[in-house]
Amino acid sequence: MKQLDTLVPDIYSLLEGLSNGEPLPLSEEAIEATVVGIKKAIKDWATPRSTENTFTLRMSNIGKPARQLWYEKRSENPRGSVDAPTQIKFLYGHLLEEIVLMLVRMAEHTVTDEQKEVTVEGIVGHMDCKIDGQVVDVKSASKFAFNKFKQGRLAEDDPFGYLGQLSGYEKAEGTQDGGFLVINKESGELCMYIPEDLDKPNIETHISELVPALDLDTKPAFCYSPVPDGKKGNMKLPSGCGWCRYKFDCHQDANDGAGLRVFKYSTGRTYLTTVVSEPNVEEIL
Repeated sequence: MKQLDTLVPDIYSLLEGLSNGEPLPLSEEAIEATVVGIKKAIKDWATPRSTENTFTLRMSNIGKPARQLWYEKRSENPRGSVDAPTQIKFLYGHLLEEIVLMLVRMAEHTVTDEQKEVTVEGIVGHMDCKIDGQVVDVKSASKFAFNKFKQGRLAEDDPFGYLGQLSGYEKAEGTQDGGFLVINKESGELCMYIPEDLDKPNIETHISELVPALDLDTKPAFCYSPVPDGKKGNMKLPSGCGWCRYKFDCHQDANDGAGLRVFKYSTGRTYLTTVVSEPNVEEIL
C-alpha cells in the first residue's frame, strides 16, 4: 500500500507528465466516482439544513474553543446566517475537494470510508475519508490558511478546531497517522499535513471536560488573549477572534466597559480592546 507522505509528489509527477504529452491514467471508474461525488456535493449544498435552532456538539465543532461553544449553545440562532457570496464559496470548496480526491485515485492511492459516520463518547461525526488506511480531512483553503498547513503551524492557530476533529475521527477508527490534504484555492498547490501526536488533543479527555463546562453559568476562559496593535499601547483581538460571531458579546467589557471599538484599516477591520492612542483611520463601530 502507498503512503501519505508520497501522495502529493505522486500527484504532481502525473500532472507534470501531462505537459509533456503523457495522458493521465484516469480510469472510467475514477471519473465516474468523481461525477457521483460532485453530484452529491451539489445536492447537499442545495438542500437547506434543519431550521431548528438547536445547539448540538458534533465532531465538526468539538475542537472549537470552549468559550465560543458556550455562547453558541445559548444563542437564539446558533448557526447564524450565511450571505450569498459565502454560499458560493462553500459550493466551489466542496467541488474542489471532490477534484482533489479524483487526483488521489489517479495517483493510485486508496480512498475508502467516504462520509463514514463515527461516534466518540456520544459525539457523532462524518469523516471525509481514509486515504491509504489513514483518516484524512480534505480541505480547500485561502493562501493564508493554506500556509498554516504547509508550514505546520495549525496547532498555533486553529480557531475552527480542525485538530480536535481529526483526533476524534482517529480515535473512532483506531488510527493515528492521518492528517489534512489541502488545496490552495488561489494557486492550485497541494500539501499533505500530518500533525505530530502532541499537537492533537486527547479527545476523550477534551470531551469529558468540555461537556460539563458548557452547562455552567460561568463562562469558560477567553479563547485567545488580545495582542498589541502597533507600539503605542493599543490592544486588538487576534485573528482567531475575527471569525467569531460572538466577539462583541464576549468582549463587552473591553475599553473600560464600552466594548470593542472597530477601525477600518487598509488591511481590513481591526477590533480594539484597549485604545490608548486614537488610530488615524475611520472608526466604523
